[in-house]
Amino acid sequence: MRPLKTVDSIAVPFVENNVDTDQLLPKQFLTEVTRQGFGKHLLHDLRYLDSKESVLNPACVLNNPAYVGAEILLAGENFGCGSSREHAPWAIADFGFRVIIAKGFADIFYANCLNNQILPITLPSNVVDKIANQCQLNPNQRVVVDLNNQQVYLNSNIFNFAIPLHHKQNLITGVDKIGRTLLEGDAIAGYEAKALYYM
Repeated sequence: MRPLKTVDSIAVPFVENNVDTDQLLPKQFLTEVTRQGFGKHLLHDLRYLDSKESVLNPACVLNNPAYVGAEILLAGENFGCGSSREHAPWAIADFGFRVIIAKGFADIFYANCLNNQILPITLPSNVVDKIANQCQLNPNQRVVVDLNNQQVYLNSNIFNFAIPLHHKQNLITGVDKIGRTLLEGDAIAGYEAKALYYM
């Protein structure tokens, strides 16, 4: 997996509340078991005016050419609520987002993001609104996320965020839970050998 240390990017202001996993990736697209190819279906019902995804909805901010290439998504309260399926984070990552800055996350979705090398950051509502407003006024506005120092930078403003240490280490080193376990292979083998000796 690709390590995540610092992300310096424009940000898409999609600050809607209670966006659930069915909105993020509708059920008709849950046909694959790999993590690739879901990005084109992200927020299908909002992004397209037809079921075949051939007519873009110009009112959807994700279709605004000014935000092409953005790696940061700005979101509202209770983002990712609904089902526990991992396909929604797969679609977000496949679309190109590496960081989600939201007013709040559904618990399972938050965990699924971390498991899929997406950094979910919770900031106060007024701070997310401040960042989103700036990004709406100026789509070229850069937002910098520094995972090592756990800070978000918007011009001269600095916002601190919290993240459990083990998740932070996994993101920085580019490993998931299984990868983290494999890194401890020697210690595990040593423990098992010792346990067998005392059996």
